[in-house]
Amino acid sequence: MKKLLVELKTSIVATLVIAVIVCGAYPVAVLAVAQGVFPEKANGSLIVANGTTVGASLLGQSFTQASYFHPRPSAAGTGYDATASGGSNLGPTSRKLVETVRDRVAQYRAENGLAPDALVPADAVTASASGLDPDISVKNALFQAARVAKARGWEKASVEELLRKHTQGRTFGLLGEPRVNVLQLNLALDALGRNGK
Repeated sequence: MKKLLVELKTSIVATLVIAVIVCGAYPVAVLAVAQGVFPEKANGSLIVANGTTVGASLLGQSFTQASYFHPRPSAAGTGYDATASGGSNLGPTSRKLVETVRDRVAQYRAENGLAPDALVPADAVTASASGLDPDISVKNALFQAARVAKARGWEKASVEELLRKHTQGRTFGLLGEPRVNVLQLNLALDALGRNGK
């Protein structure tokens, strides 16, 4: 019985020590390092325009007007719903996925004035795994540039120049593909005003 009480005491003390480390000291240390080293990212990478928080650079949001670049489709809730983050979970043999992508391809070609047989970037017609992807490929953005320029009354070259300025390279120069953050690009469009100057 005495041995059982010693073992029980040891187990309780070990549990409490681990709980203090894992539930107290470690989270506080991580928070302190994050706030000290990269506070913007630690606080959600929020984007503020004119004193108002308009979004986060790490979370996509819906844009549907012709004068804005459009994000990739979202399967999160009714679209870009952060409380319902997730993909459609439809596989390549899913008839529903094939039909959805076919419809999106036709819509993308029509709204961007592309030829009926033009190849469409995959990220323009497929949702990301999270449904909240904030970025699109450079090719996707370039296909949308003429539509955005026309809707804003700008020269296409002005829109493409702004797009180049907002293109992010590969992570560490190696990982992934160059990409464009849709929210940041659309805010830059608005900041330049109606004539693009």
